[in-house]
Amino acid sequence: MPGYRSIRDLDWPLLLLTLTLSALGVLEIYSAALGTEWSDAWWKQLIWISAGTIILLAVSSIDYHHLLDRVPLLYGVSVATLLSVLLIGATVFGSRRWIPLFGGFRIQVSEFVKLVIILLVARYLAELRSDRLDLRGLLKIGGLVVVPMLLVMKQPDLGTSLTYGAILAMGVFLAGLPTRYWVVLALLGALLLPVGWGLLQDYQKARIYTFLNPDRDPQGAGYQVIQSKIAVGSGGMWGKGIAQGSQTQLRFLPVPHTDFIFSAFGEEHGFVGVVIALGLYFLLLMQIAQNAQRAPDRAGMYICMGVGALMLFQLLVNVGMVVGRMPTTGLPLPLMSYGGSSTLAVFAMLGLVNNVRLQRFVN
Repeated sequence: MPGYRSIRDLDWPLLLLTLTLSALGVLEIYSAALGTEWSDAWWKQLIWISAGTIILLAVSSIDYHHLLDRVPLLYGVSVATLLSVLLIGATVFGSRRWIPLFGGFRIQVSEFVKLVIILLVARYLAELRSDRLDLRGLLKIGGLVVVPMLLVMKQPDLGTSLTYGAILAMGVFLAGLPTRYWVVLALLGALLLPVGWGLLQDYQKARIYTFLNPDRDPQGAGYQVIQSKIAVGSGGMWGKGIAQGSQTQLRFLPVPHTDFIFSAFGEEHGFVGVVIALGLYFLLLMQIAQNAQRAPDRAGMYICMGVGALMLFQLLVNVGMVVGRMPTTGLPLPLMSYGGSSTLAVFAMLGLVNNVRLQRFVN
């Protein structure tokens, strides 16, 4: 049984903002993929959004405390599934990230593991007996999160693995980690940079080189970033109009309906359109933060802020990437980029936020 008294208790502003951003995404997917082999992507995205809305409402109706009670099981299943991806997963563009399903569909498991990481961090930090997180507690929760991070990095998918770290960082910050530990972590991170560099794949190193100097390989590693910046800049104040962007429609911008959808959006809708889209994201994040502030307990607060941290991280990385201020990653723009697994996972996470809100109305 749902834990709320009426459908009016749903967070309608959050749902409206979610569907509005999704609609902008469908519009841009239609425009960006027009006349290509992905020309049917827009209606497939509509199917994912419809399914996502159902998932959002379903997740909203399950008391999140029941989900928190099952975190050990969910965590074990997540790790086992990530291991299975490395063994039997489908390889696309050199990465083994998807498990093939019937009818030619594929599921990207790492997207749904984000929900488990949010619940894991929320449960662990909510059960702390002290007002501050100590070093032992940090090492324990950090170790639990690092395991799926390493498995996702092995696929390789550095961008998605870093989103797990963003969730952990937000939780640790809210838990009140003493300043001296932050200093130690910063120094440790600096010392481990050479080790981390050695673990990166060649293409990941090339992306960092390209970020520092896109013109070093304008026809290769730097091509996407250069064309993306041209597309965004050519949009001007009002944009060139739907299906009128030269970089997008003439295919200078590779696969603009996925990771680089914001480039195509900026070209066709201009500065005004970009400000409106970012404004909608800001309102969505503020709505999530408001639900965190009004959460009935600490676990609910951590869940909401975990979702907010993940979405903010992906937004900053994706938008920063398309304007050349962040290295190129495979992180999609939440709610706007084409992709079934990403869309369903984001709707499920927003369902968790709605769930926390609804528990305020439990009899």
